[in-house]
Amino acid sequence: MSETEHQMSTTPTLSGQRRPAPAAPEHLAHVVFIAAVGALGGFLFGYDSAVINGAVSGIQDHFAVGAGETALPVSVYKRQVLPFSLWELAAWRVVGGVAIGIASVIAPTYIAEVAPPVYRGRLASFQQLAIVLGIAVSQLVNYAIAEAAGGQTGNRLGGLAAWQWMLGVAVVPAVVYFVLAALIPESPRFLVAVGRLAQARRVLRDVEGERIDLDARVAEIQAAIATDHRPRLSDLRGRFGLLPIVWVGIGLSVFQQLVGINVIFYYSSTLWQSVGIDQSSSLLISLSTSVINIIGTVIAMALVDRVGRKPLALVGSVGMAVALGTAAWAFSYASGSGDNVTIPAAQGLVALLAAHVFVLFFALSWGVVVWVMLGEMFPGRVRAAAMSVATAAQWIANWLITVTFPSLAEWNLSATYLGYTAFAVLSIGFVAKFIRETKGKKLEEMG
Repeated sequence: MSETEHQMSTTPTLSGQRRPAPAAPEHLAHVVFIAAVGALGGFLFGYDSAVINGAVSGIQDHFAVGAGETALPVSVYKRQVLPFSLWELAAWRVVGGVAIGIASVIAPTYIAEVAPPVYRGRLASFQQLAIVLGIAVSQLVNYAIAEAAGGQTGNRLGGLAAWQWMLGVAVVPAVVYFVLAALIPESPRFLVAVGRLAQARRVLRDVEGERIDLDARVAEIQAAIATDHRPRLSDLRGRFGLLPIVWVGIGLSVFQQLVGINVIFYYSSTLWQSVGIDQSSSLLISLSTSVINIIGTVIAMALVDRVGRKPLALVGSVGMAVALGTAAWAFSYASGSGDNVTIPAAQGLVALLAAHVFVLFFALSWGVVVWVMLGEMFPGRVRAAAMSVATAAQWIANWLITVTFPSLAEWNLSATYLGYTAFAVLSIGFVAKFIRETKGKKLEEMG
């Protein structure tokens, strides 16, 4: 490669080092398409996990169960339109949850391996954007179906209850994902690993542009792979049982869930009903929080490669802690029990605003940062295994929060939100001490 070509293929940094130049527009459009399709698994995750929010009341009425029993089907991730029992509903959600869990591991890893380093943060953010879009679409569909059924999820609509339609529509995005996934290429790292070098060069040219030295990039990937081996869980062993970087990944995953974000998206309908808001209005509030979620995610996508991962996470932790503490204060004014709980108008408004602020700060920080970092922070030799462990920890924490919320809320809603506040506060110290910035680094540099 000539000196002129070398200058065209790289751009200088303030430290005098060279970094990859941005891809040409036509290549960037291709990369965006690939990342968007890869992230559709996130859309399914968001849609399938949040669609249950609108169906909870209908499920409770249909099966004549309380909050504790309802937590079972809510806490796992797939449903059947015509269940004969609550246990069968939960069983089918487990089956789908396994598939969605696989997609949630593969998508960020795939995007990180395909994306050029200069765009990787924003492209990896597609995973979270897809999740929040899935949540928003599910809330919109739920609201539309409920309105068509007269505002009640237990009402019949075309032979089925409204809540059954809510669960059944989830098949549409699943089919779209299946079709589009066949159109995207394997990642260059995988192709090099299996010896398909010509195809790897074509993919690298398509995603990083004509100006890169393809032989040099393939050689770089080969050198990184040469030190790797088939990942095993035993490779993660280190001090205190696991490698420090794996503990950091687990911490990121767990804190993302322990602040209670999915309580908003799984239970917000029943949450607002529990403080005196009617079912139709509570579904509309759930939709509004989803819109805020999208706005915050777009903000994060614009900033993650400029500001960096760590600063966004710190800002988000502080904002979430304040918002959750405010919500806990507002909920402390709730009075009554069962279906007769009320909250003063002023405190009710504060709770609504605090919930929206909480969602905004989560979306512009931890919602995006965690998926981006999990896809890029681990060394190549353990990336797949470490990603699997961190994602499993995220799902376990998600399940724990989801299954405990109904009973905790019935016991003391304000104290429950104080618990989420405590985790948000703890996350500030965790980020400050343990998170290392990964902005702008190649995956081969992670070590």
